[in-house]
Amino acid sequence: MLNGHFILPVYIDLAATFLFGLTGALAALKRGYDWVGLFALAFATAVGGGLMRDGIFLVQGPPAVAKDSRYILVILASTVVGFLFREHAIRFNKVIAWLDALGLGAYAVVGVQKSLNADLSVAGAILVGVINASGGCCLRDVLVRQEPLVFKPGQFYVLAAVSGCLLFVFLTLQAGTPVMTAALITIGATFVFRVLAIQFNWKTSPVWQEPTDQSPTGSAGGAAKA
Repeated sequence: MLNGHFILPVYIDLAATFLFGLTGALAALKRGYDWVGLFALAFATAVGGGLMRDGIFLVQGPPAVAKDSRYILVILASTVVGFLFREHAIRFNKVIAWLDALGLGAYAVVGVQKSLNADLSVAGAILVGVINASGGCCLRDVLVRQEPLVFKPGQFYVLAAVSGCLLFVFLTLQAGTPVMTAALITIGATFVFRVLAIQFNWKTSPVWQEPTDQSPTGSAGGAAKA
């Protein structure tokens, strides 16, 4: 358990919900979805990770999105804003990515904190924190029948969430840092790490690639056949 009770200020949670919802709305617009599809994809991206956390791991009653109507209103706002600024979305891609990085750290902290307070193990809390932070993006990709981007080589995203979860656990359980202070440090550090990854294009690489057959035997065989 944490030595103290930490509740993320709701305006940070709502801001992260809006930003993730906006990325889902833009993905829906690029695919020509109608208003139902637009809202559904924004909803899944914005709160998908939280729904996985509450529905699969914690199971402590209705999730926040069902208890506080502000979450639905914020997701509706993200769909409208996405629609209104759809033609200018490319210009704001980097800004949205940077603000998304702030939400990534916030969701990671919330997932870990809720898990530790629910008596999950440290490893389990880190897992739930990562799912809370990146689950919405994964669910968005599945709904549009696309390989989840978090599974493929690309700029550090899940790694940034993992780093944030580990840092929060270390600060609260090992270093004895007050929970609110640890949360702010973690959110800031995760944000910086993610922004640096965007700025300098730090990327993961494939675990393994199937070798290409470039043996001279194959060429010779082809020449002989010809």
